[in-house]
Amino acid sequence: MIPRYTRPIMAKLWSPEEKLRVWCLVEFYACEAWHKLGKVPERDYQIIKEKLIPYIEKGFTEENIRRVEEIEKETKHDVIAFLTHLSEIIGPSARYLHLGMTSSDMLDTAMAWLMKKAMEIIIEDLKKIKDVLKDRAYEFKDTLMIGRTHGIHAEPITFGLKLALWYEEMKRNEARLNRALENISYGKISGAVGTFAHVPPEVEAYVCEKLGLKPDPISNQIVQRDRYAEYMASLAILGTTVEKIATEIRHLQRTEVLEAEEYFSPGQKGSSAMPHKRNPILSENLCGLARLLRGYLIPALENVALWHERDISHSSVERVIVPDATTVADFMLARLEGLLKNLVVYPENMKKNFNLLRGLIFSQQVMLCLTEKGMTREEAYRIVQELAMKVWQDKELNFKDLVLKDERILKFLSKEEIEKVFDISYYLRYVDKIFERVFGE
Repeated sequence: MIPRYTRPIMAKLWSPEEKLRVWCLVEFYACEAWHKLGKVPERDYQIIKEKLIPYIEKGFTEENIRRVEEIEKETKHDVIAFLTHLSEIIGPSARYLHLGMTSSDMLDTAMAWLMKKAMEIIIEDLKKIKDVLKDRAYEFKDTLMIGRTHGIHAEPITFGLKLALWYEEMKRNEARLNRALENISYGKISGAVGTFAHVPPEVEAYVCEKLGLKPDPISNQIVQRDRYAEYMASLAILGTTVEKIATEIRHLQRTEVLEAEEYFSPGQKGSSAMPHKRNPILSENLCGLARLLRGYLIPALENVALWHERDISHSSVERVIVPDATTVADFMLARLEGLLKNLVVYPENMKKNFNLLRGLIFSQQVMLCLTEKGMTREEAYRIVQELAMKVWQDKELNFKDLVLKDERILKFLSKEEIEKVFDISYYLRYVDKIFERVFGE
């Protein structure tokens, strides 16, 4: 676990106390299923129920955890240590726990429940991000700024379009997360190699239903790890989207640009050496965490290919990557939500930067209008580029002025037509249509 990046709900979910509680839940429901099938006598079932329900409802204590760890030092097997401790709690009736089951029946089913809950938390986090992005997209729907390709000024956009783009990508992330949630929500209680030799499918079906899971249609000793790989991949892609947004904010906050900036709170310090500094630390932090989150994917992919009906090489990996990845993703989304809510936007700087190239951003429209009037594309491109290069080289020149004076262009375009070429509204006439496509009517 990464305590610094742990939020309370996710921290509780992956706590040792909750792990034992969910293990206990799986074992109890399996016992209850056997009882309904007539395998567990009523008296023993009632004893088991009376002893375990308080732990299921209130959770296990640190004392319980220490006792399991103490037993595990001898058994070298965590599930056996847990079952041994349950036997100490229950007494002789505990012989009806874990009937016909292998360790992975309990472990994989419990892990499915925990991963399901973790993903539900993350999906709720993402919905909050979408709400913020939508609100701020409409806030800046008509806020003019320059679009950049290769880091160089291209053509006009609005800041709202940039935010809407991020919103649409988050919609795709939400769809991926929901697919991963669907495919991880499968348990298995099918015995040592998945043949139900010692435990009937009815027990599996009962336990899964009680836990809000589905029985895996077929398993060997484990639920197949392509499910886990998809889960981790969806988180890795989500983290990469967060990094994409954070990287853009870092660029927009650069001193020479300063079109948007992370909120700098009273008393905040940017540098131990330079009192003037206001750094994009939240965005930089998110970019770093995205690298960490992607790093969990490779082990998950490598866990898919196990020996025969399974080996144990995946187990040690998953004890780290699943809690850590969900914890980091939860933290990242919470941090991004606050960053976006409080992002300071500077429309005047956007306007100032928009005009830096003195009209060059209208070059494509000049070229297209010339070709529409009959000039070949090659000739139009050559003439427009020639004028554009003069503006690049001489900071006193303005592209529109050169176009209005060029006789080659005036043969095809009137001055009135040239004025229309430099109308910004032409570039933004479909903004409302794009918003309708992204957000609906």
